[in-house]
Amino acid sequence: MESLFSYGTLQLEEVQKALFGRILMGMKDQLPGYQVENLKIMDPHVIEKSGTDIHPILVFTGDSTDFVSGTVFEIDEEELKTADEYEVEEYERVSAKMSSGNEAWIYRALTKLNRRCS
Repeated sequence: MESLFSYGTLQLEEVQKALFGRILMGMKDQLPGYQVENLKIMDPHVIEKSGTDIHPILVFTGDSTDFVSGTVFEIDEEELKTADEYEVEEYERVSAKMSSGNEAWIYRALTKLNRRCS
């Protein structure tokens, strides 16, 4: 199983059903050192699944007083690949340590986008 931190549209039941065919079970957690900004999505397939063209995106700050609340979901490798396909090119998937001490995959702004957004 894989741990995936969601702070945005992947928390929505309708998105989970559209992507994975089921509602995911998860635990609340926080990601330190990040803030959330908004990103305008252009991909019509992503907009159709989420119902919006504005999606949140994690931006690394490195400041331990910054944190983002969300949910860590347990998914399998195929579902992780599906999540990768759902996220647009401005996101990158990296491993991060959560406030709980557990590791989880996160989708954050690409490094070059991080500098522009912060």
